[in-house]
Amino acid sequence: MALSPKQRLRNQVALVTGASSGIGAGVAKSLAADGATVVVNYHSDEEGANKTKQEIEEMGGKAIIVQADVSKEEEVQSMFKQTVEQLGTVHILINNSGLQDDAKFLDMTLEQWNKVIGVNLTGQFLCAREAAREFVRRGPQPEISKATGKIICMSSVHEVIPWAGHVNYASSKGGIMLLMKSIAQELAPHKIRVNSIGPGAIATPINASARDTPEEEKSLLTLIPYGRIGEPKDIGDVAAWLASDEADYVTGTTIFADGGMTLYPGFADNG
Repeated sequence: MALSPKQRLRNQVALVTGASSGIGAGVAKSLAADGATVVVNYHSDEEGANKTKQEIEEMGGKAIIVQADVSKEEEVQSMFKQTVEQLGTVHILINNSGLQDDAKFLDMTLEQWNKVIGVNLTGQFLCAREAAREFVRRGPQPEISKATGKIICMSSVHEVIPWAGHVNYASSKGGIMLLMKSIAQELAPHKIRVNSIGPGAIATPINASARDTPEEEKSLLTLIPYGRIGEPKDIGDVAAWLASDEADYVTGTTIFADGGMTLYPGFADNG
């Protein structure tokens, strides 16, 4: 990846949670390519965070690393404090951190439920709240961005598609949908835009087991009308556009980047 000639996000600071691998790393690199200085957040994969930072710097971009568990309020607050101390402010939050801990509903433990909800949903609430507080504290910078701040929540096709065997994950993503819409409604008068991206099947470590063999990959492709599994850059490119002034009139919506998975391909031949 090389720096974009457009540089739509120049002079802006973007904090990307869970940026040590997968979609988060892809988004971090796309934002950096568009000119943003990126805060690479990670929880436990310090090596992955260093790799993301190195790849950003190799393309000519700028990045720093901040460790935090997004499910813990004091760590989220510390992450934003460190970011503001080092870089002055934040303009873009990519609320990306997420995980799965799967089980059949009858076997799912409260620990599994709380673990996934804590990171996937509560973590997004905590990060969005701190970002919004910083946006309001700083106020508008129209010479840098038309919006006072931009929050992008990483959701999933499973905010609308039920997923048996993954009820904690699907519930967290359904929650993200109304979290995003509700805060978009509340923050719009401050000229803060809040949106979500709903990825489908993206080639990342979180879904590697679904692609372990050619047979499993072929089965997965039956759910994707466009005929290919997505790459992290597919999501990164959507995020860069959504964070830019080109999307200034877009708020309170989910953009699905899923190759058509939400078209319910099982009904393509009349069901």
